[in-house]
Amino acid sequence: MYQSIFLVGMPGAGKTTIGRKLSLELNRPFADLDEYLEMKEGVPVREIFASRGETYFRQAEAAALRELAEQPETGIIATGGGAPCFHQNMDFMNQMGTTVYLKLPVEILVERLSGPGREHRPLVAGKTDEQIKNFVIVTLYARKQFYETAQIIYQNINRNRDVADLSHLIYRLETMC
Repeated sequence: MYQSIFLVGMPGAGKTTIGRKLSLELNRPFADLDEYLEMKEGVPVREIFASRGETYFRQAEAAALRELAEQPETGIIATGGGAPCFHQNMDFMNQMGTTVYLKLPVEILVERLSGPGREHRPLVAGKTDEQIKNFVIVTLYARKQFYETAQIIYQNINRNRDVADLSHLIYRLETMC
């Protein structure tokens, strides 16, 4: 049995997209933490933020992360962008499995977050392109210290990038331990 693989990084870094590709490449189940939390709460993440606030959301997110990680069918878990930064979640993930930081330049994050679907992301919904750029710069600066404690830092520049090299890195890390 393998330990979980946790994908961390900023919103728009490709955690869900790469997680699904890795799931196929490594033949392991995939879970998206936000989707799991939405299923548990019965409402979208943006509504949890709007109606109950970020503090409630971060507590529920931490509990959901632990539930997913402790399920016997461990696999690949795409976390929310802020998940590593609260409730010692990054320490927990580093202890429970392999952590991968999907690192992108600010310009690419801004481009991705400014595109279609921005209204479904609670932290950028309703923001102008300039406000999104400022959000990315400030947020990345604050979160970087958590993200960079990941066991693997993976430059994710191309949406269509093959994940074979990442799966090879994960395999090597897991077999070394």
